Amino acid sequence: MLTLSSIASSTSAISTTPKTSFTYSSSFIITSHKSSFNGIRIAHVLPQQTTLRTTNKSQSSVIMMAKKEEELKEIRAKTTDEINDEIVDLKGELFMLRLQRSARNEFKSSEFRRMRKRVARMLTVKREREIADGITSKRLSRKLDREWRKSIVPRPPPSLKKLQEEAAAEEAKESASA
Repeated sequence: MLTLSSIASSTSAISTTPKTSFTYSSSFIITSHKSSFNGIRIAHVLPQQTTLRTTNKSQSSVIMMAKKEEELKEIRAKTTDEINDEIVDLKGELFMLRLQRSARNEFKSSEFRRMRKRVARMLTVKREREIADGITSKRLSRKLDREWRKSIVPRPPPSLKKLQEEAAAEEAKESASA
């Protein structure tokens, strides 16, 4: 049976100062805190992170930043009408993803974040252009945005159009072979 004296004798030094931690046998951390508890608390051991992981992470973030910059350049090259059309298409795609999720169909969950971020980037570029045109009031910007939303003609998202075209092609093949 382990007793406090046997644990104390197995470690090289144990202090009772508040909020100190000691390591022994390189797998446990013994901490003692000032509280009404008289004894030794053994904290959970977290594995040490290697520096290799952090360097890979920083390299991948540099690559991601480059992709974001390329995407922003691509967005800025578009006209405001093209940006508005793509925003409508992406919001339709997000709606289709939500439908797939609710129907418990297979889908890529990472697409939600990717599309939301792309919409946010486009709206940011759109707002930058408004500011450049002299529309610095958020109130006026929101008013223009409401007017734009009212002018949107509902249409199916591109993925649904593609599915409809594929279904029509299959029906055409079946009718041609029959």
